[in-house]
Amino acid sequence: MRNYFISLLLLIWVWTFGESKPNVLFISIDDLNDYISPLDNHPGIKTPNFDRLAKRSVTFANAHCAAPACHPSRVAVMTGVHPVRSGIYRNMFRAHGPRWRHESRVLEKAVVLSQHFRDHGYWAAGGGKIFHTLQWTPEDSQNDPDAWDEYRGDPLDPISGDWPRPESTKINQNKGFIGKRPLGNHYFGAAVIEQEDDTHGDHLVVDWAIERMEEKNDKPLFLAVGLFRPHIPFEVSQKWFDLYPMEKVQLPKYLKNDMEDARPHGRMGWHKWVTENKQWKHLMRGYLASISYVDHQVGRLLDALDSSGLKENTIVVLWTDHGFHIGEKENWEKFALWDQTTRVPLFIHAPGVSKDGVKTRQPVTLTDLYPTLCDLAGLPTPTQCSGVSLVSQLKNPDKKKKSLSLTSFQFWGDSAPSHAVSDNRYRLIRYPDGFEELYDLKKDSNEFQNLSKEPKFSKIKKRLSLGIPSKVAELVRVPLDSPYNIKPN
Repeated sequence: MRNYFISLLLLIWVWTFGESKPNVLFISIDDLNDYISPLDNHPGIKTPNFDRLAKRSVTFANAHCAAPACHPSRVAVMTGVHPVRSGIYRNMFRAHGPRWRHESRVLEKAVVLSQHFRDHGYWAAGGGKIFHTLQWTPEDSQNDPDAWDEYRGDPLDPISGDWPRPESTKINQNKGFIGKRPLGNHYFGAAVIEQEDDTHGDHLVVDWAIERMEEKNDKPLFLAVGLFRPHIPFEVSQKWFDLYPMEKVQLPKYLKNDMEDARPHGRMGWHKWVTENKQWKHLMRGYLASISYVDHQVGRLLDALDSSGLKENTIVVLWTDHGFHIGEKENWEKFALWDQTTRVPLFIHAPGVSKDGVKTRQPVTLTDLYPTLCDLAGLPTPTQCSGVSLVSQLKNPDKKKKSLSLTSFQFWGDSAPSHAVSDNRYRLIRYPDGFEELYDLKKDSNEFQNLSKEPKFSKIKKRLSLGIPSKVAELVRVPLDSPYNIKPN
């Protein structure tokens, strides 16, 4: 009889926990910048599902990655530890497993976000790109298989098999072009995938996620969905290219000699190749097509959530690992500290908490996500976390946030990291050689005019500089003795 009552109490606890704890739909998108309609609304952009999400969540219009590269940004989000503490500022390759635990001693025993929720009674499921991996590096993934109850496919090869290559990529990638194309194998390019969407790519990851939402489970669900597009190569089906006829494609606003008052980023060769070969509009078209493709996948996730019966008790978070340049400041991809590089789409819906349909310019760093989700789910926040909870901004989006955003990156050739901070209007970038850039994003959203040397902005610069830490971790290197290293062939 005693065992019967114990079992009954356990069943009641499981039922009560499952009913009271909110589910979490955690959507990560790769290389998506602020072109989407709820943010900068690039001319001609078609992202109806991001508009739809914005109406049912708080839009953090001044959110920034912790580092403008896939690996450090994703590790920072999933551990809550900022690069200034971990020392992981750049991408590091040839890892098969969570080598970041050996790259940084600070992260050796860090609890991954999904693991933390699993340890507190959640069913933690993941699919697609959550930790760093690439379409063309099947053995190279920094995912932690132990952080999940379930992962779609192989957690250490989560996406490479999903993406077919277009026929056009079988030809010499430099044929007919001036100079050598950046990267190899047409990875820096745009082309049509001949297969239908439902046979490949992020569509398959979303199919899997929909199945997880439809399953009955006696535990609350933490569901992480990692979408790879619009990461290069800009390869999606024809129907997405058709949304953007070439004659209607508009390039970003561009200032000749824009780099005269800015520190060079060392990647101008990419822009030189693009402009010499008249590929700018073609690549922009591919990027916009890829954005509309991923917008469609977001819509499928929202449709599934609405029909699953989980909508009323599910936190929805959508974030991007960093921003992206399509020729702004003569830069392509990321690896810089301007607003265009670091600003990310971030939407959060929390049932009964968030003031949905509202946009806020309060500064956010993506390391704020871990403590925010802990607060919303009633879980303790691990001491490892660097960020602060955003629950106050969810309840009152206009409430002033004391902390600034902080993005850090170590450029090649530098002996120390550079940092960028933002409040709700100004952005300060400081490099280790003492060079500074200050921009008024209200009057100059394209960051054309560096104000750092103008005396009337000295107080603003001094105030913002307080958000740049005086002591930071040194750049870590690849640990040669890690068992997660991929051994040379």
